[in-house]
Amino acid sequence: MSEIVIYQTPDNQTQVEVQFEGETFWLNRYQLALLFDRDIKTIGKHINNVFSEGELQQSSVVAKFATTADDGKVYQVEHYNLDVIFSVGYRVKTKH
Repeated sequence: MSEIVIYQTPDNQTQVEVQFEGETFWLNRYQLALLFDRDIKTIGKHINNVFSEGELQQSSVVAKFATTADDGKVYQVEHYNLDVIFSVGYRVKTKH
């Protein structure tokens, strides 16, 4: 069973809904961009580097979850586990 946890930065400027499932947290690229205050392209570049440099194996840290968009359609969206979240956070040199 998955659980949604709300993360809010200490300055109360950013709030991100985080999915908790399988004993880890999962975020999609958009959520990572909000969390780390970077654009989605920058987050995507760092995620790609994590995999291309062999830091993490994509098959063990990426999962697709059904996500309902604003238009009501359901899409399978890639989400990244806590290992990727830490790796990207380190790479973007964020205080969050």
